[in-house]
Amino acid sequence: MSSATPLLDVWEAAKAQPYHPGVAKNSQFLVGFLLLLTAFFLTGFFGLNRSVVTLPVIGVPASLAFGFGSVYMICAVGVYV
Repeated sequence: MSSATPLLDVWEAAKAQPYHPGVAKNSQFLVGFLLLLTAFFLTGFFGLNRSVVTLPVIGVPASLAFGFGSVYMICAVGVYV
């Protein structure tokens, strides 16, 4: 039973500090929508100007915005992944 004591201490310490997400539940739809809209425009711009220079400058932020925007939008409409 001595191995359960540290876990119990961690549990008790966590009760005093509740988790607060960086983006509130009420604003997840707006954040997801803005990220997806940004990804849409960046993807279109990247499609028109494909080069080695625009890949890290436009392509990577577009894919990150699409990924995070999709997750925020899925969570905002009530489908939990």
